[in-house]
Amino acid sequence: MKTIFIGVCALLLLPILGNAQDSTTTVPKRIYETKPLLAQKPPSIDGMLDDTAWNTVAWSGDYIENQPDENTAPSVQTKFKLVYDKKFLYIGVRCYDPEPDKIEKRLSRRDGFSGDWVEFNIDSYHDYRTAFSFTVTAAGVKGDEFVSNNGNDWDSSWNPIWYTKTNIDGEGWTAELKIPLSQLKFRRDKNQVWGLQSTRRFFRAEERSLWQRKPLDTPGWVSEFGEIHGLVDLEPQHQLEIQPYTVAKLETYEAEEGNPFREGRDSDLTGGLDAKIGITNDLTLDLTINPDFGQVEADPSAIALDGFQIFFREQRPFFVENKNIFDYGVSRSEAGNTFGFDNVFYSRRIGRSPQGFPSTADGEFVDQPENTTILGAAKFSGKTKDGWSIGALESVTAKKYAIIDNNGNRREEVVEPLTNYFVGRLQKDFNDGNTFVGGILTAVNRDALTPELDFLHRSAYSGGFDFKHQWNDRDWYFGGNMIWSHVEGDTSAIQNTQETITHLFQRVDADHVSVDPDATSLTGTGGNVQLGKIGNGNWKFETGGTWRSPELELNDIGFQRQADDIRHYTWIGYQTIKPDSTFRRVGINYNHWSVWDFGGNHNSLRFNTNSWQNWKGNWFTNLGLNYEPIQYSNFALRGGPRLRLSPEIGFWNSINTDNRKKVRFNVFHNGRKGVDNSYRTYSLGFGVTYQPLNALSISARPNYSINKDQLQFIDNIAVDGDTRYLNGTIDQETLSMSLRLNYTINPNFTIQYWGQPFISRGRYSNFKHVTSATAKSFENRFTLYDTDQISLEEEEYRVDEDLDGVTDFTFDDPDFSFVQFRSNLVVRWEYIPGSEIFLVWSQDISRSGNPQEQLFQSLGDNIFGQEAQNIFLIKATYRFVL
Repeated sequence: MKTIFIGVCALLLLPILGNAQDSTTTVPKRIYETKPLLAQKPPSIDGMLDDTAWNTVAWSGDYIENQPDENTAPSVQTKFKLVYDKKFLYIGVRCYDPEPDKIEKRLSRRDGFSGDWVEFNIDSYHDYRTAFSFTVTAAGVKGDEFVSNNGNDWDSSWNPIWYTKTNIDGEGWTAELKIPLSQLKFRRDKNQVWGLQSTRRFFRAEERSLWQRKPLDTPGWVSEFGEIHGLVDLEPQHQLEIQPYTVAKLETYEAEEGNPFREGRDSDLTGGLDAKIGITNDLTLDLTINPDFGQVEADPSAIALDGFQIFFREQRPFFVENKNIFDYGVSRSEAGNTFGFDNVFYSRRIGRSPQGFPSTADGEFVDQPENTTILGAAKFSGKTKDGWSIGALESVTAKKYAIIDNNGNRREEVVEPLTNYFVGRLQKDFNDGNTFVGGILTAVNRDALTPELDFLHRSAYSGGFDFKHQWNDRDWYFGGNMIWSHVEGDTSAIQNTQETITHLFQRVDADHVSVDPDATSLTGTGGNVQLGKIGNGNWKFETGGTWRSPELELNDIGFQRQADDIRHYTWIGYQTIKPDSTFRRVGINYNHWSVWDFGGNHNSLRFNTNSWQNWKGNWFTNLGLNYEPIQYSNFALRGGPRLRLSPEIGFWNSINTDNRKKVRFNVFHNGRKGVDNSYRTYSLGFGVTYQPLNALSISARPNYSINKDQLQFIDNIAVDGDTRYLNGTIDQETLSMSLRLNYTINPNFTIQYWGQPFISRGRYSNFKHVTSATAKSFENRFTLYDTDQISLEEEEYRVDEDLDGVTDFTFDDPDFSFVQFRSNLVVRWEYIPGSEIFLVWSQDISRSGNPQEQLFQSLGDNIFGQEAQNIFLIKATYRFVL
């Protein structure tokens, strides 16, 4: 098998080895000389470029193609002018096009980036790492993003107030942009220099051209900008914006007979306030009081049988905006497979569903709150002229009660304590942005815990130090981070932490960890160190190592899947720089990983090779192959012994048609299997998007997957002083389809629909218990129960191991069928810049189906004709700019 794997790698490499090239091109920086508008009347923003104010400065053009054929003349040219006054920056741009009737004017919501567009990136800090991006499409749709980490992170949640208009004429199309200086951050110097880059998308050729040339093998983005000169006596503007809101909400659902909390209808009227205050031109304070997240799209449906939590992306506006400042990924890597979602700060912990649930007697009903109320939150963030990036977030969530009703008599029980969350982030740039060091500190403090909540930590702290140094024109880098955590609580809370699936200190064969029932605190460490090369030629690589000590615990305010892990990784990549007769670009990668626990056990050795292709017709394809000859799991038996898993082979492959077409398709499928057929999975996804009008887009994404595993964990059951590590053969099928409809009446008035039917059904058979977890042969790892040893009675399995007629133990029938339909319909109207009205209809149907039914039958029985939970709301905001 190893020989086959090496052979495949060689075959993938051969076609490109002969074309390897190395580029050491140094590109001089372009300079645009702007001038202030003194006595001149500023241009009116109508997209026409006919105001006399534009005569103050000269045009700058001569854009150079960047994609697909770097450093060649573009198909069409672009030119712009830039002027300013005491309050605004003005940009006028002409995008030439010999066939104006073919200019693509696709409409979308803000940040849609559809059709022809032109973009300006402004590094007003002039720190070579961050920039403010403003994009306008030929249809007049605005896009704005905050660029950080030298172009590696683009935050589209940044929504400044600015103004733009476009116009199409016989020479192509034109645009005018008016950007308030209050939305930019800059120093108080008399004569300023800002970084500048402009990008033009020529839609028909799927071509990008740049004002400042940037070779494809040059690392970074902001560091390669040209410059704006002539900025004199600019006065920093202190931003002050206040945005109150009000929400009217009606909820309907299926009434539950006898339940006083489920009578079929609820209504509510609430209000709140968001504010943005410029403490200085560099630093901003964001405040929110009783934030509303009602217009946020529901999370996609998912089921995890491995016991680990599922990562869902943050979608709430207050936490999404400027999230890059607080981001502190533990172990992201080019190689992947390093728990890249793990983060010291995971904002969805704030306002989470209450973690407690009251104990009840028969006949009692519970009103359990869905989420914890955020009483208020504040973010202080920005970057100083000395290169200090500063972020501080403080939030308080309310004590939440569940109400228990017993025939009209009611009592309350605390299910979530009053909690304070704090995150502090600091970074300092050195060496013209080539080096940075930083740190993070988090704290979670909970009010006095009731006995029902003694499983929670009383307090949780974490922190870290991160750094990165780049040299040789940023071609090489060395960086990483080190983190620590410390949690405190009652002995029951710390024991609960030690025994969660993240840690599993109770593992019976682990000599390096054990449960301490008297402990009242737990302290752990982790980190990541890496060395890489990303510029100057076709070849790139990264190698590094990451670790999480058994005691590391981040999940009070962060996201962490598992501890007790040490892994080494290496990634080598090759990418073409020039197109040929078949491909616009091609890339090929090789990865390997090796994993140990802190007891010295070698748990995994894994190899991967993959390749992606951007074809001449703008199709995208990729193919990846995996081979894992060594595979053990400390977690599969949930506290049982370390389990040997069979060697694994796997693949993935996708095909995406030209995304410019009115009808476009994509197919994605992947699979993996044990070489001895002890398990196999396969998933197939298909997508189609149809855009019959520039204003209308419809898409569907069906997905079907299977999971057949002969060692699927069920439970650990105590029997006569011993433990049965109960497993079974699972036959699981999952079917879902995501539907989207976007209709844009104009750039400020949109209608969006999202819906997803979902069903996952699992049937178990061939029950067994693990007896020799690390046996080389799969069949020797367990003992299979014969049909005369096990019987099913009233949804409960009874096991008579010694066939003496006496049941030794029982377990519930693990078969399942989960059916769900979720949807959101959102009408959004931005009636003036920054002020919006939302009309929202959300629907949810979640039921348990019959595992013995076929997928479509169970889906139909449990969705169609069922009464859904409906939420209707109207939200209105008004943004005061003072």
